[in-house]
Amino acid sequence: MIVRIGHQQCVCHPGDFDRNLQTVVAGLQRAAELQIAIQCFPEVILGGYWRRREAAWKAGWPLDSPETRELLRATAPFDSTALVGFNERRGDDLYDTVLVIRRGELRGSYSKCWPAMPYFTPSRATPVFDHDGVTFGVLICADGGYVEPARLLVMKGARILFAPHYNYIAPERLIDHYVHVRSDHVARAVENGVFFVRGNNVEVGEQPSLESSGVGYGDSYILDPNGQVIAAAGLHDECLIWADVDLDRRYWAGPNKNGPAALAFWEQYRDLSAV
Repeated sequence: MIVRIGHQQCVCHPGDFDRNLQTVVAGLQRAAELQIAIQCFPEVILGGYWRRREAAWKAGWPLDSPETRELLRATAPFDSTALVGFNERRGDDLYDTVLVIRRGELRGSYSKCWPAMPYFTPSRATPVFDHDGVTFGVLICADGGYVEPARLLVMKGARILFAPHYNYIAPERLIDHYVHVRSDHVARAVENGVFFVRGNNVEVGEQPSLESSGVGYGDSYILDPNGQVIAAAGLHDECLIWADVDLDRRYWAGPNKNGPAALAFWEQYRDLSAV
């Protein structure tokens, strides 16, 4: 089975829901032209990233809200499954959440397990999703730096992992971050034998919402199960990347490498897949 997947590397405008929604709609219009099946957008694209909880709360909303209904209305014409993030108010808690939507219908959501900001509540749910028989999972930014979330998704059948990011890095940390993140993602692709989508934003200069100067450098890419880059956005530019991934092809890396032996090893931990 061949499925076309993509990511829209773009600028987020913190606190400007209407403008960010226009970015999502424009990305889905382009995805429709390219017949992309599953389309990713940066982390918290609809509300932005914030240094302080009060601002993040103000820029967020509950799942059942006018903003969510407007998102579903605006994306209803498109057949692509879209992964769209926002700051989710849930009672008195705030979650870093990605909505999975298609044809104006909410198919589910995933909330970040390892949030970078202390005001976010960490989630421990690891759902998988389906697009016409293709099972995929979602990680958010720092989640991809740990073995467990990706492994749980793969144990539940995920063949593709999407990892929306919102990076805003101090210049003196930029190279270290670039190298570290790439290495994490190659590891997740290879050790699990899956396709991995790193979907970042772009941002340069002073960011009032984060009260600092930094760089959101982009570097979105799609990795195959051998850890090879098969599509890349490069640095600093807004663009749409996509790739046709063959889910029937056998790769050397991950569970495919050792076949039944590797799967049998992880079968002893099958009870963890209920998490």
